Amino acid sequence: MRPEHIRDAIAVITIDDAAYPARLRTIFDPPSRLYVRGELHPADVSAVAIVGARRATEYGRAVAEELARDLATCGITVVSGMARGIDAAAHRGALAAGGRTIAVLGCGPDVVYPPEHRGLMSEIIGHGAVMSEFAPGTPPRPGQFPLRNRIISGLSLGVVVVEGRLDSGALITADAALEQGREVFAVPGRITDPTAGAPHRLVQEGAKLVQGVGDILEELRLPVPAGPALRMPHLAGTEAMIFARLDVTPQHVDQLALRCGLPVSAVSAALTALECRGLVTAWPGARYSRRDVKTMMKR
Repeated sequence: MRPEHIRDAIAVITIDDAAYPARLRTIFDPPSRLYVRGELHPADVSAVAIVGARRATEYGRAVAEELARDLATCGITVVSGMARGIDAAAHRGALAAGGRTIAVLGCGPDVVYPPEHRGLMSEIIGHGAVMSEFAPGTPPRPGQFPLRNRIISGLSLGVVVVEGRLDSGALITADAALEQGREVFAVPGRITDPTAGAPHRLVQEGAKLVQGVGDILEELRLPVPAGPALRMPHLAGTEAMIFARLDVTPQHVDQLALRCGLPVSAVSAALTALECRGLVTAWPGARYSRRDVKTMMKR
């Protein structure tokens, strides 16, 4: 399927313009110009990149979305590459929180790639920016994606790698981050999963292991704003029992009912209440995962 083109306003920002991202200007090889759709804000100086596998696992997508949502809740701009898998989940997590997100493309800013992300691109433009160093109309080519990766890391205070094989492009982004003096973070996976290869290699090489957004904020010395979404939940009874048995991997309501020894109707009602409080995420097929609010409060 050929990539689509979208025609609307595209700003051209040169490295000498005041609107050019200040942090990006400091890297060794900054792009001389950026083609931008949407808006760049001064607040984007507090940005964190989330990158990873295109063929991500359900666990990886869930973690990326949750980390992005929690970062956006803390006022952090989420940067990624709008690719399938982890990138798309990161953008969606930030958007779900009503936060800002920036997509850096390996093609022209008017080219929708992958094609199924047309709607996602429009949302990003409305709540952040889509940018590229490649002129409008430039199709995606393999050699252009490593170049865009240095921009992803260059815009950010740090880069979080969620999943990726040992030959993953996420490692290119992590290497660029290290060369630029940025922090590198890695989310652990199961040792039997090929997609855990990249983050585990990074941890072996000294990357900060991430169990929740608190690990990122602590390392970057960013404050955790007070608010209901960031406080430890006060739960009791059925809700407490169910919350304790949830993790970031979605579980079916029948499985939870069996583990808790409770009727499905009671578990469903408690899950709905937990979802309304922002403590769990509902997934298709009557499945639920936990939003790890405890690790958010690590200082």
